[in-house]
Amino acid sequence: MAGTEKNRRITDVGTLKALAHPLRMKLYRGLTIARVATASQLAEQVDEAVSLVSYHLRKLAEHGLIEEAEPRSADGRERWWQPASDGVSIRDEDFRDAPEKAAAHTAASRLFFEQRADMYRRFLDERTHWGEEWNSAAESSESTLRLTAGELAELTAELLTLVRRYDERGRAADAAGDSEGRENVAVHTYAFPFRT
Repeated sequence: MAGTEKNRRITDVGTLKALAHPLRMKLYRGLTIARVATASQLAEQVDEAVSLVSYHLRKLAEHGLIEEAEPRSADGRERWWQPASDGVSIRDEDFRDAPEKAAAHTAASRLFFEQRADMYRRFLDERTHWGEEWNSAAESSESTLRLTAGELAELTAELLTLVRRYDERGRAADAAGDSEGRENVAVHTYAFPFRT
């Protein structure tokens, strides 16, 4: 992925809809974690037919979300895939100028939230298998703050900067072969206004 974007900003409805398909989002997430994988490997993770997974990977590639990777085996029949960027960002401001765009953004946001909630539910169901160290390190909290929109934007930017710093640290350690004790960790943040 040398020379690829750090974070691709999705601004068109077609690409948003391509990613906002439940299976495609699972495949994209799985590929982001694996960094490089085949349709067969991803099909095993999501418990779907290889032909179906291959179809959806091609759809993600059509929208530039993933790309072919260098083969990792001598079997030239199998295509290897990798994310086309380190991540994606989807911002409300890019989809609010037309009702159908706003509806697509809302539908995609709901899907992403449900999949994230499912990930956390799975952790809760499996937490006894993670052991004391990981359970002590895991976090679930809620803070209610009194902020302006500008302060919320500043808080969000600071949180993302912190997460990126830890992501870079983990990637560097993996690249150096330091993978002992490392697990995939999901960090979900939601910051939004509400009235009581």
